[in-house]
Amino acid sequence: MFRGTTICGVKRNGKIAIAGDGQVTLSESVIFKSNAHKVRRIYDDKVVIGFAGSVADAFSLCERFENMLNKFSGNLMRSAVELAGTWREDKASRQLNAMMIVADKDKLLIVSGTGEVIEPDDDVCAIGSGGNYALSAAKALKQNTDLSAKEIATKALEIAGQICVFTNDHITVEEV
Repeated sequence: MFRGTTICGVKRNGKIAIAGDGQVTLSESVIFKSNAHKVRRIYDDKVVIGFAGSVADAFSLCERFENMLNKFSGNLMRSAVELAGTWREDKASRQLNAMMIVADKDKLLIVSGTGEVIEPDDDVCAIGSGGNYALSAAKALKQNTDLSAKEIATKALEIAGQICVFTNDHITVEEV
């Protein structure tokens, strides 16, 4: 199974940034790819998503979320909640081993492959193998510096990459 990544989202001063590393790991010991892009813009570049988990499941989750955005005219919260609702109806959806951080110009959310939608405390969140390291770093940076959302998300990934063997320094950042 392909996995291993870290995604971090930060909201500060009217900007939201999502950063992700580029590592894809095969099982527990093989770096399969080092420059994957797991952060991207969708919905006419108005929404940024970062995904972690099993590759096929993550792509499926992203595709389903984008379909909901199209259905609900880009309403991020409604799209996330409606996507989560499909888990109750579709047995295959309940098996998705993936998570996403999604953001538009106003909201930052975590959407899980098990049907949860979470608006993070402190406007900081992180998912994936190095998620706890990135979350800790981002919270400390937000509380103790004047760095921008983009700078915090990037630095949090750099710090996670120094600690977590499943996180590398090939970082992609998108801001809304």
